[in-house]
Amino acid sequence: MSALPGLSIRYLVRYCRRYLFLFIALAFGFSIITFITSVKDRMTENIYFSAQAHYAGDIIAEGYDTNETHHLSADDADAIVAAARRAGVKTSRTVRRTNLFNDTLLFYNGNALAIKYLLGVDYETEYPYFSEVAFTGEDSAAPASLPGDGILVSAPVAEFLGARKGDNLLVQVANEGVANTGMFVISGVIDDSTLFGYYKAYIDRRTLNGLIGFAESDCSNVGFYLQDRGRLQSQQTALNRELAGDFSTYPLIFTRDDFEERRHENVESLRIMLLTIPVYLSEIHQLLDAMDMLSYFLYGMMLVIVFFSASVTWRLILHERRREIGTMRAIGFYEAEVRRLLLSEIFLLGLCSLIAGFLFCRFLSWGLSHLSFSWFPSFEIFMRNGRLTALYRPLSTAANGLAVFALLFLAAWFPLYNSSRRSLPEMLGGSD
Repeated sequence: MSALPGLSIRYLVRYCRRYLFLFIALAFGFSIITFITSVKDRMTENIYFSAQAHYAGDIIAEGYDTNETHHLSADDADAIVAAARRAGVKTSRTVRRTNLFNDTLLFYNGNALAIKYLLGVDYETEYPYFSEVAFTGEDSAAPASLPGDGILVSAPVAEFLGARKGDNLLVQVANEGVANTGMFVISGVIDDSTLFGYYKAYIDRRTLNGLIGFAESDCSNVGFYLQDRGRLQSQQTALNRELAGDFSTYPLIFTRDDFEERRHENVESLRIMLLTIPVYLSEIHQLLDAMDMLSYFLYGMMLVIVFFSASVTWRLILHERRREIGTMRAIGFYEAEVRRLLLSEIFLLGLCSLIAGFLFCRFLSWGLSHLSFSWFPSFEIFMRNGRLTALYRPLSTAANGLAVFALLFLAAWFPLYNSSRRSLPEMLGGSD
């Protein structure tokens, strides 16, 4: 049987025309299955990335004080970071932000705009995020730094005000009933018109602290970017347990409704709430779940098509080759050897089909990335830098290939087993 691979290749080439339909069916089925899963994975990853960047981390510790504002002193933030280390939270990056919601006005050249989010950031710490974001203008790269009088605005903000990079904006914020103002230079315009990026601006955290009356090193929240998002829930639980020894904490929050209810509770002193991205995205996850159901349905339909295509085509091929199989038996091949030879042909055919299907899937993904979805309101949240692309996870792609192979061998085995066990007179005589 050392000649088995060579015989398999020879027979596959010899009967390539008979295998052509099955090859096309397998390649097309695998490409569509992989296209569905990879696009869904990329959409999920894009929306998570947008939310992660917007809320600053996978796990976010927010401080609520008696004024119903997000506020953590520098010592409180240090204590939260220390608690995360004790809890064994493995992070790739830890950030601190100061957030101002709905109390910001921007003025430029006689135009005024109220923005929903003014975020104070440590630009050097969060540069890994900004370096992946597209900026408008000839220089689409992120600025190397964000000075104390610099501001980053989203494209919708710049468009409404008629401003561009290098222009001066007057920023007005509320501080305990008093309006504080500051003049800022636009350091960059972020090309982001998603739900998370709309009407948003970034300035230096210490500068924002000075405008709203915080101490220089204070913040609103501490965000932890995890090394392993698969352990998100367990690390959130461990951190919450550790924080309970130093702070008054909220119970763990799992849905957006719970979050909205808890955040409006009256508190008499500082209280810490631990949140995760799935909490913020709980409503959007309903849409993602609906997408999952649709993708699973299409996935199942394609697998059914692959199975029946393989079954029908393989039966026809065996029917046409029954004399050949009988001749192989007559010259000394055992039944098991005949089956191994034909299954080797199927394996090689499946391997070639998967390679061709993956290449066709990449072509589909390339075509998808050049389509415009501007007609779909708010669809930008599923895109990255204005494009919808595919994410080829090795495990998902391998699982798709194994599923196709499993159905192919299942469709081939029973007809092959029955054909190889027929009597020689039947096979040599061409009897059905």
